[in-house]
Amino acid sequence: MGSSPLTEMRRICLALPEATETMTWGQPHFRVRGKIFAGFGDHAGIENIGFKLEREHADAVIQDPRFYRAPYVGAHGWVSMRVEGVRDWNEVRALVLESYRLIAPKTLWAVVRGGKAAEKKKPAARRKPGARSPASRTRKPSGASRR
Repeated sequence: MGSSPLTEMRRICLALPEATETMTWGQPHFRVRGKIFAGFGDHAGIENIGFKLEREHADAVIQDPRFYRAPYVGAHGWVSMRVEGVRDWNEVRALVLESYRLIAPKTLWAVVRGGKAAEKKKPAARRKPGARSPASRTRKPSGASRR
């Protein structure tokens, strides 16, 4: 016997950088840095998977009877898929990756795409208002010389 649908969702989601699982609204949800990018739940006795898609993509997939706009957040690109309609978990993985891309910080998405995690840039030192930069202190004024 194969693994359960929730086990498959965990395998897909928790393989992503900094992904965590939380119980939200009594259902397992997957987050990246505190933001939900996918969910698994039961709605009216039917198991569903939820994720966010580009709006045009969401409009296209809901033409398939396996999908529908997610309650409350469907207007923002969130779509639910009936688990009984899963034909291939690679299809689900691609949808979850799109959702992760839309929700995760760009630096984490770069890791998924094969890049390295970007180091956080050190903020530039702030100058006091009216202070001259070090370069301007060494330059002589242009034009006529002062005497």
